[in-house]
Amino acid sequence: MNQEQKEFELTIIVPVYDEEDNLERVKKEFLSYFKSSKYQSKVLFVNDGSSDGSQKMIEKICSESDLFSFIELDRNHGLSAAIKAGFDHTTTPFVGYIDSDLQTTPMDFELLMEHRNEYALVTGVRQNRKDSFVKNISSKIANGFRRYMTKDTAEDTGCPLKVMRTDYAKKMPFFTGMHRFIPALMMLQDGAIKQIPVRHFPRIAGEAKYHLFNRLVGPFKDCFAYRWMKKRYINYDIKKQG
Repeated sequence: MNQEQKEFELTIIVPVYDEEDNLERVKKEFLSYFKSSKYQSKVLFVNDGSSDGSQKMIEKICSESDLFSFIELDRNHGLSAAIKAGFDHTTTPFVGYIDSDLQTTPMDFELLMEHRNEYALVTGVRQNRKDSFVKNISSKIANGFRRYMTKDTAEDTGCPLKVMRTDYAKKMPFFTGMHRFIPALMMLQDGAIKQIPVRHFPRIAGEAKYHLFNRLVGPFKDCFAYRWMKKRYINYDIKKQG
């Protein structure tokens, strides 16, 4: 059965930036997930200008299964742009997101998808995080300041495991750094949010793209950008049309 004959419910965006050492494992993990899942889903790789062999591996994976497809950006634009590009190219009712380092597992999409019809966003909360002390403490500081500024109540906005309604995802205003504010951006549309505990694993291969500076300074400045956006955001629903 080819891709056009299937009624897919979920597109899972996998942003990729110099992750060639992880992609074979990504393929195996998702093939296992597809076999066990009760939901019809597929993967959309978004290659964000990788300079290693990631694109070659992505094309090989996609040629072997119609459950994988890809888009390749013209250069490295950053994670927010890669996620936005994925949203723009999603046609299924629901869209998910997971990092290609697989510190979270596709299997936990089953937990999130159970709540997909009641909430605009279902987001993971990483349990027993397997990160370094510096990464954990900087994440806690950034999360705490963001919650204070946005009032989004999200415990772990940086968790790279999310499922959302595609119509809400496509309406979110996206700028560089806005991937950290997805719960807050959903609130601008009055979208209901559900938080679900998910598993967390150590990074096995590749290198982390974020460090202390860009995990704290960037989000700090972006909080003020969000506050400005919140005051000026246009949100409406059609009551009647003729």
